[in-house]
Amino acid sequence: MKKKTFLLGAATVAAAITTSCTSTTEESQQEQVSSVEIAETPEPQESQPDTIKGSIPSEAAGSIGNADIKINYHAPGVKGRIIWGGLVPYNQVWVTGAHMATSFETDKALIIDGKELPAGKYALFTIPGKNEWTVIFNRDWQQHLADKYDQKKDVLRVQVKPEELKQHQERLKYEILGKNSSEGDILIAWDKVGLTVPVRSNS
Repeated sequence: MKKKTFLLGAATVAAAITTSCTSTTEESQQEQVSSVEIAETPEPQESQPDTIKGSIPSEAAGSIGNADIKINYHAPGVKGRIIWGGLVPYNQVWVTGAHMATSFETDKALIIDGKELPAGKYALFTIPGKNEWTVIFNRDWQQHLADKYDQKKDVLRVQVKPEELKQHQERLKYEILGKNSSEGDILIAWDKVGLTVPVRSNS
């Protein structure tokens, strides 16, 4: 009788150990699956704030029709400042960047607002207004800010309506956007204001 009891007890212990091992194995497998799932779906990263001081040397390049265009400029940041009517006064010639004059270069003639801009390199100035801006292409592209700006050296002036941006643009940004085989836009954006200058290649 004692022998049978011992055998029954041993069987119970073995079953318990087997159940424990099976449970532990299942838990381990579940943990491994969870680990894989976590690795495949990482937490979204928050965008890093712009902490660079000063204005950043920048370039925009692209093609409109058969014309290759390049814009070199220094991109200032908003940095919590009042830009329009503050840092950038209304109704005054602005370098449309910082430090040196913004340069605009095209290897083919362009048509802007029905007027021809010959191939060449220019300083791009603007005169910001609340309801309308003047965009200026001046032949003296090597100058500091607008200190020596001379209206007599203007090659082309066009009037453009400003637009309110849906999203804040921390740093001044130029873009060259080709739309089809002959037309495109020069885009300027900073703070909450955007400017679109329609351009067509002269070919």
